[in-house]
Amino acid sequence: MYSIKVESVFSAAHNLRAYKGKCEELHGHNWKVEVIASRDKLDKTGMLLDFKYLKKKLNVCLEKLDHKYLNRLACFRKVNPTSENIAQYIYSTLKPEIPELKSVVVWENSASCAIYEE
Repeated sequence: MYSIKVESVFSAAHNLRAYKGKCEELHGHNWKVEVIASRDKLDKTGMLLDFKYLKKKLNVCLEKLDHKYLNRLACFRKVNPTSENIAQYIYSTLKPEIPELKSVVVWENSASCAIYEE
């Protein structure tokens, strides 16, 4: 099995509804996002996917989140914009265009991340 990973970042604000603690208040993060794609075989050029292609698709997705108040976006009006739900949103957005997508990792800070995979 071959795997590749690209990383990107976005900045946004959010607050967690029905959460008892500091995160219930409006605050922001500089999230780091990792996208991992996997496949058993390489293409004729010896690649799983072009890194540039994967990074471009990720950045297009993250543009919709960058410098936004996530709670106001349609995708998070009913779903809390937790790192877990952000990872699932990115995964479900990218999967139709990247069948090789294996997982999405969303880092809220340097010590805490959420991973979504199917």
